[in-house]
Amino acid sequence: MNTLTEQDDTLAMLRDSLARYLDDNHGFEQRLHVLAKADDAPPPFWQGLSRELDLLGAALPESQGGLGCGMAVHLAMMETLGGALAAEPYLSTMVIGAGLLQRHPGAQADALLARIVAGQAVLAFAHNEPQSRNDRADVQTQLVREGDSFRLDGRKAVVQAAPWASHLIVTARSSAGLSLLVMPKDTPGLRLRAYPTRDGGRAADIAFDNLRLPADALLGAEGGALPQIEQAHDEATLAICAESIGVMRCLMRDTLDYVRQRKQFGVPISSFQVLQHRLADMHMALEQAAALTASVGEIIDTAGDNERARAVSSAKVAAARACKAVGQGAVQLHGGMGMTEELAIGHCMRRATLIEGQFGPSSWHLRRVAKLRATAT
Repeated sequence: MNTLTEQDDTLAMLRDSLARYLDDNHGFEQRLHVLAKADDAPPPFWQGLSRELDLLGAALPESQGGLGCGMAVHLAMMETLGGALAAEPYLSTMVIGAGLLQRHPGAQADALLARIVAGQAVLAFAHNEPQSRNDRADVQTQLVREGDSFRLDGRKAVVQAAPWASHLIVTARSSAGLSLLVMPKDTPGLRLRAYPTRDGGRAADIAFDNLRLPADALLGAEGGALPQIEQAHDEATLAICAESIGVMRCLMRDTLDYVRQRKQFGVPISSFQVLQHRLADMHMALEQAAALTASVGEIIDTAGDNERARAVSSAKVAAARACKAVGQGAVQLHGGMGMTEELAIGHCMRRATLIEGQFGPSSWHLRRVAKLRATAT
């Protein structure tokens, strides 16, 4: 990608083609149908992203058939997918999974990456554990080397998209430190308990009991994975900030349509000054979060670790606050019908609410920024 203008034009075309596809294939009625099925097959739009649109590899370098725009593609994709409530399993597969595979090239990683781009594989990132509470270094899953193989024992909690996945990327601790491993989901010794999430996604709790893995399951050097785990979490955090922008734009659009149509005392309620003030506050919160997310997206590929962490956490706080302001405002302006299953507004509200706490609530990110600033001085 030679110039910023060319990149902007390319991203605009990507957004438009994806939005048209989602309008045709993932409307609200299709979403309700998928939720009613509640099975573990990947969402129906997933194959279309690969076979019809050829977009799954768009964020990859040009040498691997991508657009060479890095995180900018992820943010454009996640915002558009968020507006259609169709983000999973893009986050776990492309933002986290493909990102980790690219940083650890090898025969197995390259082959799996090619399958992902072809729509033949879906990844889930199994990192969080029951006791971890957003501490990215708190991993108790044990990895023991036995000759030329590994033994894995431990538990993972609320692994997003795991029921849809064909492969898992798992974090584990050995005497050398934290490591990353990749494995098929049907590996003997792996037990998975799947369940739906409140926003219509799928997650699972996973147990590893005396699970055996070959040496080539290891991504990178044994014990050196913490910096890659931190980077993957930061990129995923910014990606859901972008997703939240799409969700909130949907909330604002539907709310504006409603207040223009709903009448009291013979006039649309959109003419009431107090509601205009509320809508203006919602709009400002949304645009501030969108601007901060976009600005962080411009530097995340080149920023140092501390700069990236401060910027991403700042964006997450802004996005979380906007999700609360826009989501609650949209529901209150709709009244009780705003939380029904029959309207998209309730589905968007639930997704916005879960984004507030995903990858750490605002309080955690504020403490993180304060700690990094204190360290810098």
